[in-house]
Amino acid sequence: MKRIIFVILALLLIPTLVQADIFAKVGTTGLQFLKIGVDARAIGMGEAYTAYTKGASSTYWNVAGLAFTNGSELFVTHTRYVADINYDYLTFAFPTSLGVFGISGSILYMDWMDVTTADEFGPNGEQFTCSDMMAGLSYAAMLTDKFSIGLSFKYLRENLDEYDVNGWSVDLGSLYNTGWKNFTIGMSLRNFGPEMKYTLDNDKDGLIDEDPYDLLDNDADGLVDEDREELSFALPMNFSLGVAMTVLESKMQSINAVFQVDNCVDRLETYNVGLEYRIGTFFLRGGYQFNLDAQTASFGLGWKLPTSFAVMDIDAAYTPFGNLEEKMDGSFLTGPIRLSLKMKF
Repeated sequence: MKRIIFVILALLLIPTLVQADIFAKVGTTGLQFLKIGVDARAIGMGEAYTAYTKGASSTYWNVAGLAFTNGSELFVTHTRYVADINYDYLTFAFPTSLGVFGISGSILYMDWMDVTTADEFGPNGEQFTCSDMMAGLSYAAMLTDKFSIGLSFKYLRENLDEYDVNGWSVDLGSLYNTGWKNFTIGMSLRNFGPEMKYTLDNDKDGLIDEDPYDLLDNDADGLVDEDREELSFALPMNFSLGVAMTVLESKMQSINAVFQVDNCVDRLETYNVGLEYRIGTFFLRGGYQFNLDAQTASFGLGWKLPTSFAVMDIDAAYTPFGNLEEKMDGSFLTGPIRLSLKMKF
């Protein structure tokens, strides 16, 4: 019990450390794909999922939820984002005698775009694209029958045309079920890691940052500003504190409510609420995110389908993006759409 209390107190100190000297610094972090939520079930509940998550998709929301995986579980999700951007995420979780392990990966990709230059004053005939990816290894364990903790290590990579950057981050999480109406407290710290920066070798001589101040001809070739120094950027570190509880439960139906506070280093603090209503094997979900510029309301539905080889959860969610949506005549559901599939073997 003393060990559990110590762990809880340590985790409670995390938001204090995270919020130190933090204000709304929009546009100051990179690898923004790490902020795109996965799992249509979570999105349909307003992304208030830190205290509610269980199973393979917990590798994104709160790795401590991975400890509740019963049997092997495969989770895949696809997001049709705005501006022809697509995002895929996959996790395979498997329990062992030491705890539950998870292997995950994600990729964000988009169509080819025209290269425009000042000289051409428009497209020059060339094209480029960019992408982001993540590969992670997670571990979670039950310290008691009510309390779990988890840890993830993630390798990160971003490609922008011919340039790329690599880095890493870690996630930490905890879940505590009080035992009263499944009232659960969840805490998660995501994307904690060192700053990253691009390294450019524009003159292809194997050296970088030759002229960091854009004034000197450091290599005496008559040119300046060949390899300017790139500024480093932080990761979108996020701390979430949430609660979840069962409001109504019977054999045929149930209602679960969730609430969550998110503190991300490059935006204002947000407050997320969500509901999930189950009738039989069908689910209806709704959520709202307060204090967010876009993506406020969200809606979702799901279906649990037992089969001879696996129990399948099929989920879908939609999040209107307001002015960020591409408005066209006859358009329908132009905001992000998520589709998810969980298979429990």
